[in-house]
Amino acid sequence: MYNGLLHAHSGFRWLVLIALVVAIVISLAGWIKRSEWTKSGKISGLVLTILMDIQFLIGLVLYVFLSPMTKAAFNDFGAAMKNETLRFYAVEHILIMVIALALVHIGKSRTKKDLPGWKKHRSSFIFYGISLLVILMAIPWDRAMF
Repeated sequence: MYNGLLHAHSGFRWLVLIALVVAIVISLAGWIKRSEWTKSGKISGLVLTILMDIQFLIGLVLYVFLSPMTKAAFNDFGAAMKNETLRFYAVEHILIMVIALALVHIGKSRTKKDLPGWKKHRSSFIFYGISLLVILMAIPWDRAMF
């Protein structure tokens, strides 16, 4: 079960990244053109948020129940903090990804405010863009499964 969920989590990352890039491009175009908030902006933000939530839930199941890395880290947390790999999976990866998830949710929620369309585009672009940078920092590229 661990390997299956790990492959799902690793493969699902690409859907999240594609949805994030699409949402960023739509937001940037809307901001530059100073256009109204349209259905494409709403749908791209909704799809992105759903995909991020699913990815987070898969990762959380791995983190809490199945990962041998986190189990090893929690057996001796002090020693794990001295081990770069264990520290990354036990603390850094999940913390940074929770921040990215929060940024996406903030960006999505800001589009629900009563603002001009271009300001919604600007806000979503900023939050989604920062989220993309944060996610790219926290992906374990050395263990990337394509």
